Amino acid sequence: MAPGLAREWRFARGLVRTLYRVRKIAADSPNLICDDLEAAIDRYPANIAFEFEGRTTTYAQLDAMANRFANWAAGRGIKRGDTVALFMPNRVEYLAVWYGLSKVGVACALINNQIAGAALSHCLNISGAAHLICDLETAAPFEAIRADLTKSMTQWVLGGGPNRGDRDFDRALKGVSTLRPTRDTSRYGLSARDVALYIFTSGTTGLPKAAKITHMRAQLYMGGFAGATGARASDRIYVALPLYHATGGLCALGAALLNGATVILKRKFSASQFWDDIATHKATMFVYIGELCRYLVNQPPRLEERGHKLRLAFGNGLRPDVWQKMLDRFRIAEVLEFYGATEGNVSMFNYDGKPGAIGRIPSWLKKRFNVKLVQFDTDTEQPIRSVQGRCVECRAGEIGEAIGLIGSDARSNYSGYADKSSTEKKVLHDVFTTGDAWFRTGDLMRQDEEGYFYFIDRVGDTFRWKGENVSTGEVAGALSVAPGVIEANVYGVEVQGADGRAGMAALVTGEGFDLAHLQAEVDAHLPSYARPLFIRLQPQIEITGTFKYRKVDLIADGFNPGVINDPLYFRNPDQGYIPLTEALYREICEGRIRI
Repeated sequence: MAPGLAREWRFARGLVRTLYRVRKIAADSPNLICDDLEAAIDRYPANIAFEFEGRTTTYAQLDAMANRFANWAAGRGIKRGDTVALFMPNRVEYLAVWYGLSKVGVACALINNQIAGAALSHCLNISGAAHLICDLETAAPFEAIRADLTKSMTQWVLGGGPNRGDRDFDRALKGVSTLRPTRDTSRYGLSARDVALYIFTSGTTGLPKAAKITHMRAQLYMGGFAGATGARASDRIYVALPLYHATGGLCALGAALLNGATVILKRKFSASQFWDDIATHKATMFVYIGELCRYLVNQPPRLEERGHKLRLAFGNGLRPDVWQKMLDRFRIAEVLEFYGATEGNVSMFNYDGKPGAIGRIPSWLKKRFNVKLVQFDTDTEQPIRSVQGRCVECRAGEIGEAIGLIGSDARSNYSGYADKSSTEKKVLHDVFTTGDAWFRTGDLMRQDEEGYFYFIDRVGDTFRWKGENVSTGEVAGALSVAPGVIEANVYGVEVQGADGRAGMAALVTGEGFDLAHLQAEVDAHLPSYARPLFIRLQPQIEITGTFKYRKVDLIADGFNPGVINDPLYFRNPDQGYIPLTEALYREICEGRIRI
């Protein structure tokens, strides 16, 4: 078969598989994500659903566990429409909690287990939850911010031990039935448009926002990847990504659990342990974010990296240079890269594995997709409008913002955030015709003549580092409480050989400023991925005509002491913040210092 025909065949095959699995999803349908999971469990009751830290859990056991959480909630008077917060690292109970609660119409707010302090209290406050489920690892961070909550919240601790009293979740679950709640009573009147989960995202400004994941959206994630990956019951899918993110918690779990396959679940990712795990557990697939793959190619070569049974790696954010290295070095047969916004309606797949592309919409399918790129003004951070007031679609090769036409069907629906004003801020009106409405992804892309899309950058005040979205407003808030910090302007800078952008802060400082104190405040209030690697001290911060901090020139300067006259500092893993010299700058750029 000619290369062009082979490519189109692979694309069409992947698209058909995906569309087939999501064809019946509809907002008004009474069929929910828990119904889809129950159907898979009934089909594969004896199959192994999870392998986790030496423990195996069958599909039937997973369902019994979920039923116990559902019946516990009903017994506690937690009713449909209520929200329970889930604040735990990866473990088998994670899926069982939200799956079980969804059986009785209760939504689950998935809280990032790496956050603490103001970010944690903010997420819990906007979740609307009256109950929080955690484990021993996350109990302490919750206790530390309990006084900052706007309403009382009952904490339930898995593995809490004998002295936790009524907060001991293990004891509270004893004697609770493992039988399925009766569907006709527990879910009567619910539809796929009801909220199943809240997944938190940094957005473009400020603290995290709670994206509403309806049953329909969860079904699209899980069902779509069940089709796109071509997973079978014999597959074993390695998941080391956090389950509070859609990529690991919905896409990867859907690929496995809706097909009767096994999830090899890890508490967290370890580059040094990865290939041992892949070989020991006989994994056939793994899910990635781009930074995970870069860590792997930077590891010393070992026999296990080529003596595996992997046939597919799927995920998002894989850079072209790492992509080809991974294929050549690790002998992975196929890569499935995708793009999707957690809260939005824009999604696409690179079914045929073109290195560097995040997805493809060929010309013969353009009218069937709701995605367009529009010309964008980086100074105003708004799409460019013509003299007629309409947005201007990009030509092939032009960089623009990706937007998605909002419609009523499952694939074009936009459910937004818990906060209505945040939801509306992401919508463009009167884009191409009067009355139309489009979702703004906040991502800049370009599309080539063959329909492949390539990610360029994020719009606004969020950048991506270590696989996480970093809010510059959140980081600036943490820096501003440090003694002697008068103003903080936070942005991301490119580091040669690294995915995403590393955090950098331009500070105006005064009496009492000390780098050691600054580091202590940063470590106390920010997760590791959000802590600035570079500090620049300025006499004053430049602002725009609308009194916003100007970042364009700062980003262009990067962290190069050869072009910056201001004092610069680098956060050394062992020494803390130290002066950034030209010699140190070269070491960082040449990859001799790991960041």
